[in-house]
Amino acid sequence: MWQNFVQYVPIILSALSNTLILAFFSFGLATVLGIVMAFAEVFTSKTILIIVSWVARVLRGVPLILSIFLVFYGLPKLGLTLPPLYAAILGIAIVDAGYQEQIFRGAIKAVSNRQLEAAYSLGLTRASAFLYVVLPQAFRMALPSWINDFTIVLKDTSIAYAIGVVEMFTQAIHVAQVIMDYMWPLVFVALIYLAICYPLSMLSNYLHSKLKMMGMLGSGV
Repeated sequence: MWQNFVQYVPIILSALSNTLILAFFSFGLATVLGIVMAFAEVFTSKTILIIVSWVARVLRGVPLILSIFLVFYGLPKLGLTLPPLYAAILGIAIVDAGYQEQIFRGAIKAVSNRQLEAAYSLGLTRASAFLYVVLPQAFRMALPSWINDFTIVLKDTSIAYAIGVVEMFTQAIHVAQVIMDYMWPLVFVALIYLAICYPLSMLSNYLHSKLKMMGMLGSGV
């Protein structure tokens, strides 16, 4: 069956671009949402802190496939219909934003308050102090966890198969149905995920060790 499968390899690889589009765009959107929520939780009023904290908990508790289904099948009820690819991006981003909020909140809290006080004494507003003083340092501390989170999002893109997005896993299933053999297509896709995620995981571990030796990882991360 391996010989039958080889001729279909280009078909599976042709969907790698959609997998990467799903991963990068959903991850990027989740990063923006996560940072905004983390900022709101740390630098705004107690009322907003409670609201954002509970929103993040809810997002982390929602199954990913449920989030994608709610976006793809639920939004049309409100008059907004998204193509499957866009719906999957938004559905993945919504859930991942809850996890990224946790990552960045811990990193932001690890930045010394003395640096904020110094920024305020120079006349910076709260937003400017966060953007130019806190966020660059917090992002550097959050980098290992942030990279690791990307590998999770990349693997989660396979769930977009459920709403008809043609990504690698979808194509692997189609090929498997044609050649009547699921093992080789699925093993091949698993190896591609491994080839992308393993180096990123090693990079994450290296950065974590490096930052730890430099004393830059606070207890909040």
